[in-house]
Amino acid sequence: MPSPSSDDGQATVELVALLPLVCLLAAALWQVAVAGSAVWFANGAARAAARAKAVGGDPAGAARGVLPARLERGLRVRADRDGGVALDIAVPALLGGGSLTTVTARARFEAQR
Repeated sequence: MPSPSSDDGQATVELVALLPLVCLLAAALWQVAVAGSAVWFANGAARAAARAKAVGGDPAGAARGVLPARLERGLRVRADRDGGVALDIAVPALLGGGSLTTVTARARFEAQR
């Protein structure tokens, strides 16, 4: 039997105590990565929508063609004041299935004839 001053099992107790914090930190970092990818895809979708508008195509359809399915749900494409397009994408939340925030991206191309 170990003596009361023994350190047997101390590392296990510390790991169990810190495990929720480590999981929380990992979830927060993953949420930041999801938000970053939403910004990246929003910019690409805005450029695709602006190109489609410049040649007389469907901006919303072009934006949907670039986006992964998980980001299409919160997509909103609208004409911008300067002749370009602006689009909003809902950033999916890791927990709860809702959206965390909305990302807005703008792009503009000269009309092609």
